[in-house]
Amino acid sequence: MAKYLFVFHGAKAPADPADIQKTMDAWGAWFGSMGAAVIDGGNPVGKSYTVKPDGSLASDGGANPASGYSLIEASSLEDAHRKAKGCPILKAGGTIEIAEAIDM
Repeated sequence: MAKYLFVFHGAKAPADPADIQKTMDAWGAWFGSMGAAVIDGGNPVGKSYTVKPDGSLASDGGANPASGYSLIEASSLEDAHRKAKGCPILKAGGTIEIAEAIDM
């Protein structure tokens, strides 16, 4: 089985405690639906920055800054895509970038 990095983009965290709980429950259900395929559930991330080719640091996070990540096991890109389609961030208007993690 291959490992796939899911990088989440967009979707703001809710502010209302009831909405926060609803969101956390949705994420828990999504991770639960994948069982042992979840290698690292990951975390949300704070503001992202970009290191430019000249070594300088840009504080804009690029065109589509990351908002979190997970590491998932899947048999193929198609399997990873199928798993990603259940992610709550998609219903909140965010996107997921999928990349196979290459063992070195």
